[in-house]
Formats: sequence, structure tokens, C-alpha cells
Amino acid sequence: MKKMVIAHSPDADDIFMYYAIKFGWVGKKDTIFENIALDIETLNTEALKGSYDISAISFGLYPHIRNEYALLRTAVSFGQGYGPKLIRKKETVLKKKFTVALSGKYTTNALLFRVAYPNAKVVYMNFLEIEQAVLDGIVDAGVLIHESILGYDDSLEVERELWDVWCELSGGELPLPLGGMAIRRSMPLNAAIEYENVLTKAVYIAREHKDRLSKMLIERSLVRIDAATLEQYLELYANDESITLSEVQYDAINKLFEIGYANGFFDQKMDARDYCIPLEYTALRNS
Repeated sequence: MKKMVIAHSPDADDIFMYYAIKFGWVGKKDTIFENIALDIETLNTEALKGSYDISAISFGLYPHIRNEYALLRTAVSFGQGYGPKLIRKKETVLKKKFTVALSGKYTTNALLFRVAYPNAKVVYMNFLEIEQAVLDGIVDAGVLIHESILGYDDSLEVERELWDVWCELSGGELPLPLGGMAIRRSMPLNAAIEYENVLTKAVYIAREHKDRLSKMLIERSLVRIDAATLEQYLELYANDESITLSEVQYDAINKLFEIGYANGFFDQKMDARDYCIPLEYTALRNS
């Protein structure tokens, strides 16, 4: 039996989209799947090192690893009218060079924030520490991501929605691309296609059995939030649009790459479609 480690974040949407595999609902007969849960910037950093064969990543990282990893079409998270939030204490005014906590250099929210606020002084930290850093006055503001956007201390308020930043930069007609999955290019192509199929089926099965799977995650304390919050969160970031990339989602990723290139974050223009696994290989191989 082969062993395949899938690296993902510990936030509820990634857990939900993976655990149909963990619970044995989906699999591959010659493979034992294992998982490791790491915060998103750690995943991004490990992807730069090539640590894992399959890993969740920020779309804002992908151009930096395009030669080593292909994009997967599944387990994607987009915002549509929502996304990360720039928060500060109430009754405060942010100066031009305010200090802000971001969840990592290579996250999508960091890319958009740095384009919109080039004069801000950035501090990177684990996303779970950002709210407290603002409360303690360590930083003037912070960008909340994952489940933290759904509830935060009453003494804090939103300075700006990164969805609004995205709309201004992109033209306002596309969903906000946040995170997806990548697979190592050195893997045999037929194996890579099989793994993508397993992951796609896992997300599909998770959505088909959302209530049952959500209950199991809550009962086993595998997520950090309660049932009501989990229901709300999954509809944001692990919904039916997470199963496989649509043409609109490809366009959104390309717009993000375009914004990054125009602002000096990426070294070339890219089309996400060119960096996915060529699924047609299976038909050609069997013809």
C-alpha cells in the first residue's frame, strides 16, 4: 500500500472537504491517506520547500510554485460578497502608516492588502493571534480570516472589507479567490489524475452528506466552532462551488494573478487553466 499525505489547514472548510477520506467514505484501493493540519502560511512556506505531494495553498502563493506544483480543480474556497476583514478598535482612526497584522506573506489577503495599503507597516503572525494582537494594542489593525470573520470582540469593528478591495481592483464582477490545492508535478501523471479524482469525489460526498458529516466533526471536536457557526461557515467557503473550478472561478484566479503581476508580486502573466493537470491524458492513454 502506498501512503499519501494530504496537507491542509485546521479551519473548518478544509477539515470538512477532506474528512470524507479520513472517515473512509472515499478512497483509493492501493493507497493509505494520511493528513496533517497546519495554518495556511505554514502550508504556503512548506509548499515553497516542496514538503508535501498534495497541499492546500493560498492562490496568492501559486505563481511562486508553478514550476513544482500543478493546480488542482477541487477543494477551492472563494468569497462572493464576503471575505477577510480589516478590523480595528472602535473609536480609533488609522493613520497612513498604521501597523497591521496579516496571516502570512503569501496569503491572498496579504497580496490584496499590500496593493491597497502600500504604506502600512505589516507584521505577520498566526491568524489565530491577530484579533488578540489588535485588542492588546500590539498592532493598530489586523486582517481576520477563516472562522474569525464570523465573530470577534465587541470592542472591534470593520475598517474595510477585503471584498471591497477586491471589487475595486478586479472590476467587481468576479468571486474572490482565496485558497485551493496543489499537487507535485514530479508525480506520475496518471497517479496525479487519480488523486485529483479522489479529492473531487471527497468534496462532492461531503456536500451530499453535509449534515451527517458536520455532526461527526462536531461530536469529535475536529472543528473549533459550534454547529450553527459551522453551518454558516461551510456555506461561505466549502459550498457547491468548491467541488470543481468553474470558468468564472478560473477568470477570478487569472484576475488575481494579473493584479499581482501588475504590482510586482509575480514575475509573469499566467492563465490558471494552463497549470492544471491535463485530465485528457487518461483518455489519450487508454485510446
